Amino acid sequence: MSDSVMQKKLKNIYCIDFLKREKINTVEVKVGDLSLGGDNPIRLQSMTTTDTMDTNGSVEQSIRMIQAGCELVRLTAPSKNEAENLGVIRQKLKERGFTTPLVADIHFTPNAAEIAAKLVEKVRVNPGNYADKKKFETIEYTDVTYNDELERIETKFTPLVLLCKAHGTAMRIGTNHGSLSDRILSRYGDTPEGMVESAFEFIRICEKNDYDQLVISMKASNTLVMVQAYRLLSARMLENKRYYPIHLGVTEAGDGEDGRIKSAVGIGALLEDGIGDTIRVSLTEEPEFEIPVARILAEKYLIHTNEKEFKSADWSKLPYDPFDHKRRDATSIENIGGKHVPVVIADLSNKTEIKAANFYGFGYNYSVQLDKWSLQEQAADYVFIGENKLDFEVPGMLGVICSFTNWKENYSTKKGYYPIVSPTDNLAVFSSQQVYFLSITDTTLDYEMISQHPNAVLVISSNYSNQTHVFRDIYMNFANYNINNPVILCQNSTFTEEDKFQLYHSSELGSMFIDGFGDGIWIKSALPQTFINSTCFGILQATRTRISKTEYISCPSCGRTLFDLQETTGKIRKVTSHLKGIKIGIMGCIVNGPGEMADADYGYVGTGPGKINLYKEKEVVRKNISEESAVEELINLIKENGDWREPTN
Repeated sequence: MSDSVMQKKLKNIYCIDFLKREKINTVEVKVGDLSLGGDNPIRLQSMTTTDTMDTNGSVEQSIRMIQAGCELVRLTAPSKNEAENLGVIRQKLKERGFTTPLVADIHFTPNAAEIAAKLVEKVRVNPGNYADKKKFETIEYTDVTYNDELERIETKFTPLVLLCKAHGTAMRIGTNHGSLSDRILSRYGDTPEGMVESAFEFIRICEKNDYDQLVISMKASNTLVMVQAYRLLSARMLENKRYYPIHLGVTEAGDGEDGRIKSAVGIGALLEDGIGDTIRVSLTEEPEFEIPVARILAEKYLIHTNEKEFKSADWSKLPYDPFDHKRRDATSIENIGGKHVPVVIADLSNKTEIKAANFYGFGYNYSVQLDKWSLQEQAADYVFIGENKLDFEVPGMLGVICSFTNWKENYSTKKGYYPIVSPTDNLAVFSSQQVYFLSITDTTLDYEMISQHPNAVLVISSNYSNQTHVFRDIYMNFANYNINNPVILCQNSTFTEEDKFQLYHSSELGSMFIDGFGDGIWIKSALPQTFINSTCFGILQATRTRISKTEYISCPSCGRTLFDLQETTGKIRKVTSHLKGIKIGIMGCIVNGPGEMADADYGYVGTGPGKINLYKEKEVVRKNISEESAVEELINLIKENGDWREPTN
């Protein structure tokens, strides 16, 4: 390997070791009596949804959050009035016996930030709009004019830095993918690189003034962009040898199952690498409901039992670019691997008798009257029946996997049926064209043996707790041995609680799909098949590797919100959930407007009390529509652009 190639590879270093879950030691930041980073545990936070001028409502909601386990309470301060009222809220909380630090959330208003810095323990600023007004203009900068802009920013930002330094106030520099300044967009584009540079413009000003009480974030609603941006940030700080605490979050994750899976995929992928000191799960729900989800994710990374140990990772052998998602180039076998979307495998092997009704749990309905199968959007691609026999014809698009003995005795000549075998089975009965599934655990790995099975779809499983690193090591060795077989990532789940099942598996499997490894998912569990199937498809949707439903980029609400986000999201979901592949942004105010829903196809944005603007991508196309007719107008807009189809049911 040449020196230049090696140098490029070593630039990939974004964590301590990509085969270990080793926490990165950061600068310690004091937020009131709370310490972040350093040797401190991962801290949990959330944000109020009340109007910050509603003192009693904000106090009561803050208390509910704190009692749920929230360690930092963030409130919006869109103007000087709200910033000043933070001091009143702080005093009221102290009178009630609560000393949890408060964080002022600032957009566009430096004077509000400067007031808040004297009253609360932490200020969050967005470098995309703190010193800039976003006009979505493309401007050609020379080095001279670009540096002039940086000097302007320094002049505007330095007073806040000095105030925070004088008052012992911490600061979060929080970059958001959708609200990068026109200056950054003009030079870097809407990219993770631009997100990182946006933060560093402000970090450099802080360092120039010997102020290091910083927390940095790189939020996006797209988990691929979010993970890449945080990795780039981490690599940059490791290279600079000054590493600030990192706040993790997937912004506008949505509600319910979608929001939880999406958050677990993005946050979990980074925690797997020891990146992250504080987290917020952004759900379109009451803020106290975010904390239990955040706690489960944080606690997962305290588990260090039954970990497989690896030698220190050789960064020069990392088989993928951690900053640029590209799926592993696997051979295409049937509809697995190659350019095919990742498949989902359902499991009915624990049934004593399989009936057609069992197929409903993974997306297939059988009509006795019509003698016809119909399938839902989230229909599994294969079903594993083990030793069971089927006395009915399955849908033609569904593959059936069975045990080796069952296949030999009953299905060896039947199209669409495939055996699953182990490395010790006698495979002499197979023709050279026979497709089969080869089950491999990390304890029976023999790469030379695997390379002798070109017709096999590899089903890889592990019983170790650090499965992300186990799978990553296998990925690296496959590259070394030129093994290109498609891979099904299989997990044997012991969880009986649905929330842990969903969050743990989304974190582990999601991180692998983000890294480009995996051509399918198979989760074995005693939980309801409908729930397992939905989780599998949710992981693929969250990693943008297979789109099977409408995606909602919905902000979690705050004091700036101009309508009931939960109710409105429910209304929009009810009439648009059948629009597979369409992304709809639902934003409570213009701060979270066209920018934060950066890659949405359509946007529904609050612009004033009872008034809504509708967007096609980043362009506003309907202004100041009454809230009563806005959902109907959104449907009309989707129809006008040719993306509407009528529901089938």
